[in-house]
Amino acid sequence: MSDKSIESIKIEELLPILDGISDAVFIDDCDGYCIWCNKACEDLYKISFYDVQGKHVQELEEMGVFTPSVTKRVLEENREITIIHENKYGKKLLTTGTPIFGKDDRISKIITTSRDITRLTSLKTQLENSAGPIIDINDIENLDFSKSDIIASSVTMQNVMVLTKRLATVNSTVLITGESGVGKGLIAKLLHEEGNRCDEPFITVNCGAIPENLIESELFGYVAGAFTGSRSDGKRGLFEAAQNGTIFLDEISELPLNLQVKLLRVIQEREITPVGGVTPIPVDVRIVSATNKQLMDLVKEGKFREDLYYRLNVVPINVPPLRDRPEDVLPLLQSNLIKYNESLHENKSFSPEALTVLLRYPWPGNIRELQNIIERLIITTSDDIITEDNLPIFIKDAAESNANIYLDASLSAAMEKAEREILSKALTSYKTTRAMAKVLQVSQPTIVRKLHKHGLGNGHPDESGDI
Repeated sequence: MSDKSIESIKIEELLPILDGISDAVFIDDCDGYCIWCNKACEDLYKISFYDVQGKHVQELEEMGVFTPSVTKRVLEENREITIIHENKYGKKLLTTGTPIFGKDDRISKIITTSRDITRLTSLKTQLENSAGPIIDINDIENLDFSKSDIIASSVTMQNVMVLTKRLATVNSTVLITGESGVGKGLIAKLLHEEGNRCDEPFITVNCGAIPENLIESELFGYVAGAFTGSRSDGKRGLFEAAQNGTIFLDEISELPLNLQVKLLRVIQEREITPVGGVTPIPVDVRIVSATNKQLMDLVKEGKFREDLYYRLNVVPINVPPLRDRPEDVLPLLQSNLIKYNESLHENKSFSPEALTVLLRYPWPGNIRELQNIIERLIITTSDDIITEDNLPIFIKDAAESNANIYLDASLSAAMEKAEREILSKALTSYKTTRAMAKVLQVSQPTIVRKLHKHGLGNGHPDESGDI
């Protein structure tokens, strides 16, 4: 690792990089005079470098360019500041001012970045105000999901369905999260079928199943003679195939880093360039992605681009695992028993004892495991009744262990309550997730996940930019 300090890096080395990003970037000196700003400032603030060069932040604030000036607060408080504000053109901005300290521990420069969150804020307001509370019992009763294969008897899954129904009416990019086998693909399909693109193509891409050397040409296509073995007339990519419809990028975490850059460009520019081609092709496609991994952890490990993460995670939908919605297990068992009886031309049913064991089993593989087990039982059971003796040993053992967990339910509930109280007090005292993580001696991502789990923090960014 280089020992070259930020202070010793010439600013000219950084400008080409900063000029190419989508966030607006300002660089001010230690006295608050503007040194430089990038091209993105023209879109967000309707100004050019020559409009602000050499001007003091106080003057720019009086001109209405900044309302208020974050740089001014950084100089006053000698620390990083993050605020959400609105510029004079009505755009809602998330702005962070970061001080750069010299060897004498004094501020030498301030770098300020601004991101347009107008669309995200508007969507949040739309969801909150469209029918009062986000989830309402009338919403659940009036929804028609007859076109989907999703079972939603539990309240948690009904909430997911209501949110999915509402998001189907807008074209925002959606990230679906959840463990393997929970039905993320069904949610993506429902988003498409309930939206205004329902009559257009729905294209599914498993980013983890396509070889790395082929995925670019599969996504974006290629022109004639692009590479050895390519078709003489070229090939249309999956983005083009999804034109005017929806493209579902499953296992998005497996997308190679070099392709992440190109996907980011597609999202920003709404155009693709085939392999070997030079002429961009406009695409009008809704992008829905899914992952069973914690993308923010991958961002911190340098395995996933942070800018792409925020572009994909405009509106998240989390699909809970089957163990967290036990009310759905019985309807899933019944519906899949009917489904596989029909496809296998059988008429099997469960004995009460077998059904009791299956209801106690925690289903670590979620719905996909449940479907596989039912199909296996129908095939391997010779009689019409599937008894407890027909069940695999590992299911009976796990069901017995899971039943014993209920004996510790009161202890578990008490621990959950204690954890929430500790997090709530820490949030009140320390404000930022990094400070909380340091005091509670856990990682910052762990704090973020637990705050989300307990519904604390309200999703607002803290002063260090954490969520």
